[in-house]
Parts: sequence; structure tokens; C-alpha cells
Amino acid sequence: MTNPHGEFVWYELMTPDIEGASAFYGALLGWTFAASSQPDMDYRFFSAGSEQIGGFLALTPAMQQGGAQPGWLGYIAVDDIDAAIDAITATGGALHMGPQDIPGTGRFALVADPQGVVFYIMQDTSGETSQAFAADMPRVGHCAWNELATTDQAGAMAFYTQTFGWVKDGEMDMGAMGSYEFIRHGSVIGAMMTKPPEMPFACWSCYFRVADIDAAAATASAKGGHVLFGPSEVPGGDFIITGIDPQGAPFSLVGQRNQATAA
Repeated sequence: MTNPHGEFVWYELMTPDIEGASAFYGALLGWTFAASSQPDMDYRFFSAGSEQIGGFLALTPAMQQGGAQPGWLGYIAVDDIDAAIDAITATGGALHMGPQDIPGTGRFALVADPQGVVFYIMQDTSGETSQAFAADMPRVGHCAWNELATTDQAGAMAFYTQTFGWVKDGEMDMGAMGSYEFIRHGSVIGAMMTKPPEMPFACWSCYFRVADIDAAAATASAKGGHVLFGPSEVPGGDFIITGIDPQGAPFSLVGQRNQATAA
């Protein structure tokens, strides 16, 4: 059984220093790393325990000169990648790269929504089920929340619900920041909000779960990252932090507060 159409199945960090990024996130999330078999690029798989969560892609100077920046991107499963590309481009999105085949894994493409936010789509050929996004229960080291900050919230909601079968599942009033709209795809997978003025560009953020949010904040700072926000409590009793890793990529974490650590 493979993941259904519309489910997040993989997470990828683009970074100019793959060794430094591995040291930072390994200390922060306990991930382990393994080299891929791709001969033409430096790509490392990372895992939480026995489950592969995603990969690190080394940004070459040429890629950076072409405009690529350090950051996280998610992969969304599709049943038919050619049909998905047609649907995305027909509704105002764009195709940036691909589709391309990864032998034994699947066929993927880099696309953008009508507001210019980039993400990947993937048609699986492996027959395996990804647990990169922990849809069933909290899992340390897995992604726990997918959050879109967009310049057109209504337009983005219309695009993603039409393209991937997601549904809006309520909202939370954020005052001057507008509404925080929850997204359900079987389980609640994340939310959408209007991009705050201080955020440099619209994007998806993936929140990875840690066992202790205060310990994670301390580790991030000690390992050369910068915590920009939090720990801050969110509905449900979890706490979040956001920051910038030592290589310049924004990162987001969620987890419980250990009262002994917090004190």
C-alpha cells in the first residue's frame, strides 16, 4: 500500500554545506544519515530510527548563482504525475523542473502554486509507504505539521483543495494576522495563513517533532543556529520554535516542554 494522493511523503533540505547541516540536524533531531547512489550529485538520506524521512541536497555554486537558496521543501504524493502537472499549470501554477525518474523510487517534478510557492510532487513506483509525516501519532524526528504562509490565502486554499483533495477543517482567529485555516487530508496535516510582513517570501514550513522543545532550542543555539521565535505554546499543549540553521535555511520545530528543563 502506497501513500494516497495528496499526502506529504518526503522532506528535502537544500544546503550549501551538507556536512555542517548533517552535524546540526543530527544533534538537534537525532537523525542518522546515509549517502545516496546518485552519481551526479551529493545527496544524503536522513532517518529517524528505521524510517527514512527525507534527504539533504548539496547546493552547488552554479545552483546558487541560478537563484537556489538554502531551505526546506516538501514532496506531495500524486497518483499520476503528468495529470497533476496539467492540473497545476491549468490553474495558475508552474512547472519548474521535470518530471524526472528516480529508478526504483518514483517520478518527481518541482512545481509552484499560483502564488509562486515551490514544492515537489512525487508519483511512487517503490510500492512502499512513507511515514515521513507522522499522520497517526506524534513521532520524534518525523514531520508533525505542514504550514503554508501565502500572499493569497483564499486562492491558495482553492488551489490545494482542488489539486490534492484537501479540505479546510476550521480556523483560528489570529487578530491582525487574519485567520489560521486548518487543512485535513484524512487527519489534520497542517494549516495556511497569510504571510506576515516580516517574512521575506511566501513558503511552506515543515515542523519536525523533538522530545523536549527547550533542550532543542538550547541545542540549536549551541550548534550555531539562531532561534528567532519561541518556545511558544500552540493549541493542544505543544510548543514551537522557528529559527535559521548555520547554513541559512529556516527551520521549525514542535514538541513538549519538559517542566524540569523549563524551570
